[in-house]
Amino acid sequence: MGVYHAGSRALQDRLGVRDLADHVGRSVGRGIKPVAAAFLELQPLLVVGAATPAAGAVWASVITGTPGFVRATGPHQISVVGGPPPTDPLATALTTPGTPVGTIALDPRTRRRMRLNGRLRPTSRGFAVEADRVFSNCPKYLQKRETYETVADRRPGAPRRGTGLTPAQAAFVAASDTFFLATVHPDGADASHRGGNPGFVRVVSPRELTWRDYPGNSMFLTLGNLAADPRAGLLFLDWTTGRTLQLTGEARTEFAPDGARTVHFTPTGTVDTPSALPLRWSAPQYSPANPDPTG
Repeated sequence: MGVYHAGSRALQDRLGVRDLADHVGRSVGRGIKPVAAAFLELQPLLVVGAATPAAGAVWASVITGTPGFVRATGPHQISVVGGPPPTDPLATALTTPGTPVGTIALDPRTRRRMRLNGRLRPTSRGFAVEADRVFSNCPKYLQKRETYETVADRRPGAPRRGTGLTPAQAAFVAASDTFFLATVHPDGADASHRGGNPGFVRVVSPRELTWRDYPGNSMFLTLGNLAADPRAGLLFLDWTTGRTLQLTGEARTEFAPDGARTVHFTPTGTVDTPSALPLRWSAPQYSPANPDPTG
């Protein structure tokens, strides 16, 4: 499987960055390097994106654990101890052999992130992913959080499900500086990160969110996936209280004459879980790369 499919190539050609994308794409491989394996074993959090086996809805979910719960167990494989709760939209997908998944491990302490995409295999303790693509991203738009603690007595509340955003959920989204984005393509799935100063995601209505697509590495993996298949899943999390807000729906990209890009997302399902995660992170230091969201 090549690094790029037709959706990504079309965007690279439209914006005149194919040569740069080919250069960056040489860093993508199937192998997990020792430095990447060491990075994984330090992380308390892993985001996973996939489509549900029955309905095909795309969601992003998050799994937490004591560092070492996710680790490389071979040159092309990671293993994860645990999984999402049974109430999570991806609970079935992450126990189904062969499910295409995208994963991203993000460390706010060092502003580093690593993505690994592949096929899932259930195990007795959780699941493993046989890698198709492994690569790292630059620290752009990633907020730094110096420390975290595990809140031992925090327990998840009952998930609240809906089809559009409530006023409280809209306020939560508008105040967020980070979200995770799951997409799919003909050969698999992907999970990526989006960040900015609070306000970088706009809630136009209960059924529409928008955000500017900031300049990145010119690979256009996520937008390329959306060009081929509009299904998407968004994950917002509260880095203090552990609340998560998961959205599924469809996304499209609008291009301005100068090449600027805005993504429009229409949610069709929501899952809002209080205290879903046991982690409490310190206050953010916003990335110096973040544009002014009002600009």
